[in-house]
Amino acid sequence: MMSSATGETQVVDKGLGKKPPSKPNEKKTKFDVIIIGAGPAGYTAGIYCSRARRDTLILSGILPGGQLVNTTDVENYPGFENGIMGPDLMINIRKQTERMGTTIIDDEVVNVDFKHRPFKVLTASEEYEGDAIIICTGANPRKLGLEGETTYGGKGVSYCATCDGPFFRNQELVVAGGGDSAIEEATFLTKFASTIHLVHRREQLRASKIMQERAFADKKIKFHWNKTVEEIIGNGKVQKVVLRDTKTNEKTTLEVGGIFVAIGHDPNTKLFANQIELDKQGYIVLKENTKTSVKGVFAAGDVHDRRYRQAITAAGFGCMAAIEVDKFLSEN
Repeated sequence: MMSSATGETQVVDKGLGKKPPSKPNEKKTKFDVIIIGAGPAGYTAGIYCSRARRDTLILSGILPGGQLVNTTDVENYPGFENGIMGPDLMINIRKQTERMGTTIIDDEVVNVDFKHRPFKVLTASEEYEGDAIIICTGANPRKLGLEGETTYGGKGVSYCATCDGPFFRNQELVVAGGGDSAIEEATFLTKFASTIHLVHRREQLRASKIMQERAFADKKIKFHWNKTVEEIIGNGKVQKVVLRDTKTNEKTTLEVGGIFVAIGHDPNTKLFANQIELDKQGYIVLKENTKTSVKGVFAAGDVHDRRYRQAITAAGFGCMAAIEVDKFLSEN
């Protein structure tokens, strides 16, 4: 070695007196673990995988953070005495995940190949390989398709009674839907609200018989048959909901403090339709713990969990999947 006039160290080729050509910086594309999705499940899985000394990549998609980035107050996530804003919570968890050494790339996955290890994951700009995969792509609530849903999201429009019900004490509320989810949401909300207006587009519910019986027996629940939600009106927050009769087109207005939309969820699993086993609704089928039908591919969070759909349970599943991945890699 010899130093240049600028103080930089130069490498001299043996006897040739010239510097060898420098190699271009190669982008890292091979990892022990690739996590697809970056909500509470994905970030938690990243924390645990990285702490286990596994070279870990999270492909967060174009909207990192999951559903919590569209949530205002979160008061049921442990560790925050006075609650925390949803986006702030996800920023904190992301920073923690990065501090553990996880590589996070905000790129959208467009295709996967789980037929052989290492598994291949293709984004819009790169192809990555991983010896294990954790799918954390979540699920999205179905929406009514109204402008007011966007305007008043987190300001009176909600898709989760367990998450937001306590914010609506002694108020009148609308629940849109007629299946098990809607009845379950309405029944839960009676703990807080003064009146629940259950709006259903048909003359009878689709919910199971026992759930219907409970709802009909609850004096706080009022049923609006053959009605759809036509408009959501407010001033900073929800104040009124306009209903339309599906038979007469007559419109009526309810003064309420909020509306809970409970018409189902769609898991984000289209990418995996021909790669792993899904059920009829598109949720990932787990064979054991967080294991999917393909050895080395795991899943965590709302992408398989249709029952709880909470940030804390998603994080728990992310932890479980990471522990299973570490065990799998050690054995393989």
